[in-house]
Amino acid sequence: MRRRDVIATLAAIGAISSWPVRARTEGGAGIIGLLSPFTRGETEPWHQAFRDGLRDLGWTEGTDIRFEYRYADGHAERLPELIANLLSLKPAVIVTAVTTDTVATARATKTIPIVMASPGDPVASGLVDSLARPGGNITGLTQVATDLAAKRMQLLKEIAPGTSRLAVLRDTRDSVGNLTWPELQEPARHLGIALHSVEVNSSSELDTAFPRILEASVNALLPLPTPIFVVAERRIADFALKHRLPSMYHLPEFARAGGLMSYGPDRADLFRRAAGYVHKLLKGAKPSELPVEQASRFQLVINLKTAKALGLSVPQSILIRADELIE
Repeated sequence: MRRRDVIATLAAIGAISSWPVRARTEGGAGIIGLLSPFTRGETEPWHQAFRDGLRDLGWTEGTDIRFEYRYADGHAERLPELIANLLSLKPAVIVTAVTTDTVATARATKTIPIVMASPGDPVASGLVDSLARPGGNITGLTQVATDLAAKRMQLLKEIAPGTSRLAVLRDTRDSVGNLTWPELQEPARHLGIALHSVEVNSSSELDTAFPRILEASVNALLPLPTPIFVVAERRIADFALKHRLPSMYHLPEFARAGGLMSYGPDRADLFRRAAGYVHKLLKGAKPSELPVEQASRFQLVINLKTAKALGLSVPQSILIRADELIE
């Protein structure tokens, strides 16, 4: 063999040996599964942030990693089938979006590493043993932050001081909603707000939920974080505006769709940080030993056009804190 052929062969062997151990030895071939209970359009900004994060860490799509996307489009019952399909590809890692898809994936595999990007409380949901030492095959981040529910209601009360009866849209099958509901009770009492629970278990049930909200004589609306509300964001925002209900949401997409305001973790930032977990796992780290991190960046988005339509004046103290103002 000629000298330059030997050098080329050795270089190729070196490139192969530098591949992540898990991707090379478990049949993953660099496959990263990206799962979402939402639609492709709703999830794409977060997945773009994730891809950017991996690129900044030196990973090249199509060369040493490739992505497989699966979307449930707001239908949680589709998740087991989508997850089974992903697992058949023997991925190196599966990245989940929120609690719903993380729980479903955890039920399906105890061996493939799972990186959760923005679930609710993973300890209360039984996904990890603790934030410091998650145990098992799951790690990542959580959107949980101290007093988040209280801050949402406080902001709503500041912009709409007449808020006294708040309709809370809940999906009773969703663990995050069930965990959040008790957290609302004490802040509501402190703010003098009576909570009215409106239970919805599918987006199709919104047609009957909307009349129930009106019958309850509420004067504000708060949907809890859950996939079935995210895929119906415009329907909910239009309903609130039509019936002059100031509304608070957890994602900026609701405010951009016509809702009054949103306050919550910056999910793009969480997905970008999730890339760091995948990087470590592909390099051989164990998910059980990677502590779960909490959200550190939050976004306040206010739709000034909606505020004007509702006859509300947004205090200057809130305007200067807003990350985005929609006019």
